[in-house]
Amino acid sequence: MESIKAKSTLSSMTEKNIPPSRLASLAKNDPNRPLWMIAAVGFGVLLILGSGLAVVIALIGLVLSIGGLIWGVTRSKLSAQAAQQMEIETQRLRNAQQRAKAIYELSSTLSSTLDYHRVLEASLEIGALGLRELGASETARLISAILLFRKDDNMMHVAAARRLTRVDEKVRLQGRDGILGEALKKAEPVMGKNATQDPELRFFVAFQGTNSVMAVPLRAGFENFGVMVFGSEQPNAFSPGSIALLTAIATQATIALQNAVLYQNLLDEKERIVSIEEDARKKLARDLHDGPTQTVAMIATRVDLIQKMLKNKQFPAVFEELQKVGEMATKTTKEIRHMLFTLRPLVLETQGLVAALKELAKKLEDQHPTQFTVEADEQLEVWLETNVQGVLFYVVEEAANNALKHAKARNIWIRLFQQSSDYIIAEIEDDGAGFDVEAVVNANYYQRGSLGMVNMRERAELIDAALHIESTKGKGTKISVLIPVDEETRPMSAQQQDTARATIRRLA
Repeated sequence: MESIKAKSTLSSMTEKNIPPSRLASLAKNDPNRPLWMIAAVGFGVLLILGSGLAVVIALIGLVLSIGGLIWGVTRSKLSAQAAQQMEIETQRLRNAQQRAKAIYELSSTLSSTLDYHRVLEASLEIGALGLRELGASETARLISAILLFRKDDNMMHVAAARRLTRVDEKVRLQGRDGILGEALKKAEPVMGKNATQDPELRFFVAFQGTNSVMAVPLRAGFENFGVMVFGSEQPNAFSPGSIALLTAIATQATIALQNAVLYQNLLDEKERIVSIEEDARKKLARDLHDGPTQTVAMIATRVDLIQKMLKNKQFPAVFEELQKVGEMATKTTKEIRHMLFTLRPLVLETQGLVAALKELAKKLEDQHPTQFTVEADEQLEVWLETNVQGVLFYVVEEAANNALKHAKARNIWIRLFQQSSDYIIAEIEDDGAGFDVEAVVNANYYQRGSLGMVNMRERAELIDAALHIESTKGKGTKISVLIPVDEETRPMSAQQQDTARATIRRLA
């Protein structure tokens, strides 16, 4: 019976329509080929012997074949899952590599550029990439902004941003309350949850709906540049790693920003110097045209007249004209010497500020019916560096010329005295017409075409001095320049001088 059953089973399998060559091909390509071979051998033995032992062997082959098939399918599924997981991991590593490259490039930008706009943009870009790298949600909306203080109103303005609205870009904040104020006061990152409940961030439309907010101060020493803010819809989006990353970015961005600001100040200072030189050249050209040039033209005209008089033998008139020509030539010589003196006062270089101020007063008295009085302590010169003395001289000259030209002053006083151990004051006072200080100081001098006040104020700023103007219509004007004394240039006291002399004698 067992032989009959086995034969019937084998005959049913051989009656299938699959050709033997096809079966061989499938078995050859199957990873479980050895199992198929065992099953085939079992069937062959069963067919030949037709005994109970053959049936057992055939059944063992069948079991092994079925188990092999199941294991092959399972292994194929596991291989597909592993391949898919490997592809996902490869893509993640590729994205991480791209982010690392972008962060490196942006970091290089931070350390190399002197354009503070690029510094700010690079800082936000690095922050966003870094947060994504540290596990922030790829789908959650991430808002960022850098707010910087402005000197004109001491308010924080949006200097760079990501995903802010146009309305948000016009928002101005004081930086005193909420997480912004706390970050600036503590000089460390501060995190918050709902921006709508923050007293200052609530003014930004883009930050509405954020569930995590972080403010990182941009601070160098004791100077606050502003704050960098990040907001995310994802709750608890900022981990300790995020805090460390954004703090590092803020530190490097602050240094780069400080360098960029210093460079921009240098460019502005260069433009100011070029502008001052251009104004000096224009002033010289104007003075030459209105003064010596006109006088020389008049001298040439009178010389022609004298030649005609000589031909007509009008000798008495010739002597009179020659006397006038001589007076005009003398006047022109004084004017040219004064211009040369103002361009480069050699007495300032050789004898100091006080001697230069006295020489200036003398030359101006020769040209104008105005009485000058110089009250200056020569001992104060040792407190002032050479460049400071030069700037003070030009400020006094500009103020004196303004008093002569606009105020029609009869008396002008020039003073140089010590206010305290920390300050020296230079004053220029006149008894002229005076003017409305508020109207003149707050006016746009570049539109008015008069740069006298602007020049004096800018020159005073060059030496870190403060310029103060007092004037009343009909009662004259007083201009004061407050110069801080540098500790290194401050002269020694009498006791210090005696100690120094004693030390020198002992060492000798």
